[in-house]
Amino acid sequence: MPVTVAAHPANDLASPATSRAVDFGLATPVRAGAYPMDADDLVADWHTHDLHQLQYAFAGVVEVETRAAHHLLPPQQAVWIPAGLAHRSILRQVRTVSVFFVPEMVPGVQDRARVLPAAPVVREMIVYGARWPILRPVSDATADAFFGALALIVAELLDHEMPLSLPTSPDPLVSEVMRYTGEHLDAVTAAAVGRAVGWSERTLRRRFAAATGMTWRQYLLHSRMLRAMALLSEPGPTVLDVATRVGFDSPGAFARSFRAVTGETPSGYRKRIGVT
Repeated sequence: MPVTVAAHPANDLASPATSRAVDFGLATPVRAGAYPMDADDLVADWHTHDLHQLQYAFAGVVEVETRAAHHLLPPQQAVWIPAGLAHRSILRQVRTVSVFFVPEMVPGVQDRARVLPAAPVVREMIVYGARWPILRPVSDATADAFFGALALIVAELLDHEMPLSLPTSPDPLVSEVMRYTGEHLDAVTAAAVGRAVGWSERTLRRRFAAATGMTWRQYLLHSRMLRAMALLSEPGPTVLDVATRVGFDSPGAFARSFRAVTGETPSGYRKRIGVT
């Protein structure tokens, strides 16, 4: 596990082609352990590690970008990052704890990242497991049994991932469509996106769906919901403010769309994650 990961301000850019491997410096056969992190606005550059990572956000918002998707990790959710997957993490006012596992503890899940359901048992086990850091010099039977049980629970949750990600594309024009859409969520239209990239609306619909497997309208809705979840995790904006900032004229329409995607109302979501 050579080379460490650099952290930079959150507006820095990086490339997956330059991903590095994380060195945990394990001199003993530690099979699993925890790693807490508090951060303001940082980017962990493109990197890999040969351990599976389960990252739980207690506060703030984490974004995990891979070559295939851009994942949002709002408070009280967990993201699974399999061993060997190149990714970068964007940390915004966060308090997180990650648990790292040797791959054989959770086999057969090395294809992609996933955002997992907010299972209370996972949260409590991560809190408890923080007493065994991944960088500890030796392991013991109690720690191994504990993390073995957590690994079994995680393996079950991997079949029930949350739809909290957006696709990415190597096509520069499709990527520009995504960028423009994300920067104009409050009032974006297909016509405006088309003008920005020099496409007709018909071409936009056809090429975007071919490149991503979803329609541009679906992408827009999910972009709005992910941005709304991030904004609702902040104590300042009201639900009405959030609805307006992500492009909804009606609070009722916003609440219906939010519930259809997340399974809860905006107010219920905010209450669950402890934002007042």
